[in-house]
Amino acid sequence: MYTIGEVSKKTNIPPSTLRYYEKEGLLPSVSRTDSGIRKFDDDDLDRLSIIECLKKTGLSIKKIKQFIDWCSEGDSTIQLRYEMFQECREETLRKINELKETLEMIDYKCWYYETAMKAGTTKIHESLPDKERRERPLS
Repeated sequence: MYTIGEVSKKTNIPPSTLRYYEKEGLLPSVSRTDSGIRKFDDDDLDRLSIIECLKKTGLSIKKIKQFIDWCSEGDSTIQLRYEMFQECREETLRKINELKETLEMIDYKCWYYETAMKAGTTKIHESLPDKERRERPLS
């Protein structure tokens, strides 16, 4: 069993967020001592890693709560959970592609300014031979 402080250190999730997750029903199995101190177990830690994963895909707390509820309902919701993760996968792939396009532009600009510094001008496309020019990404 872990205290909220220990869980916060292990997961890098602030205690206030852990309290919020519990209040919103994302951590329904968190128990308490007789004096009211929250006690987390390994299942709670596993659930937190899934919650954080789903958050990174852009899923709302409401939708994450729906997933938690489906888990509690058992095997009758396997298809629904699968579909949710398929949607998360598609959104993650979209974000990866968007980041790749961003990185291409950043790489181009790094090349551009490095070359401009060497040439002493930002008009490098006018001053470089064709074989040394690099085309700007379309994005």
